[in-house]
Amino acid sequence: MKTNAARLLDSLGIAYSLRDYDVDPDDLSAETVAAKVGMPAEQVFKTLVAKGDRTGVLMAVVPGNAELDLKALARLSGDRKVDTVPLKELQPLTGYIRGGVTALGGKKEYPVFVDETLELFDAVAVSAGVRGTQIVLAPADYLRVTKGKPGPISRPKA
Repeated sequence: MKTNAARLLDSLGIAYSLRDYDVDPDDLSAETVAAKVGMPAEQVFKTLVAKGDRTGVLMAVVPGNAELDLKALARLSGDRKVDTVPLKELQPLTGYIRGGVTALGGKKEYPVFVDETLELFDAVAVSAGVRGTQIVLAPADYLRVTKGKPGPISRPKA
């Protein structure tokens, strides 16, 4: 199935592949998704939506085996304070549901901040904009399309 994210990449002539997986609504963790698409969790990036006191709504993209460091995100985004948005605000802000959020082809373009480890890989996976499909593409293409700013915004899971 072509999602808005896939159509956006098509329109820009960017190479990617889609990997479908069975969705378990009770386990939307990036580690589970990574196992289902046959990639290491550190190569499957999850997109989180946050709000900064200066920037407003922004997206943070971190590896599946890590968690978002809000203080580091605030530093990178130029905010004093950043918090993730409540689940009920996710769809109205992005057009996507939990487990299907992506910085590609959203309802609105928000600033995107990406954990710098993304650049360590030849290919990474991100949500295609729906639960059950991941887009695999080159990190440089992802950064270019999302205008993502790389930096150290994740930390190991506690």
